[in-house]
Amino acid sequence: MDINKETEEQIKELQMLEKNMQAIMMQRQAFEMELNEIQNALNELNKSGEEIYKIAGNIMIKAEKKQILEELNHKKGLLELRLKSISSQEKELEENSESLREKVFKKIKK
Repeated sequence: MDINKETEEQIKELQMLEKNMQAIMMQRQAFEMELNEIQNALNELNKSGEEIYKIAGNIMIKAEKKQILEELNHKKGLLELRLKSISSQEKELEENSESLREKVFKKIKK
């Protein structure tokens, strides 16, 4: 099998795209887990009474329910925005990777 320099460069680029895709997928999973934790916290807050506590470092302090709800909803909004952004990056990388993969396979099969 004879691979020219251009094809070798495309293979290296494809490998780099695959690594980037894996990193983005891991980030997306981390964001999804954090979003799930926030949603669970919001659900528990909605079930709870007015007296709630918040962990701050190594201690637990009394907090205002309204303030905690605002903080969690704000974090939730940011995470949803990050997830949307990272999903579009992931889609773009997948498309670029697939296109490059097809080019490389065509050249290798010749």
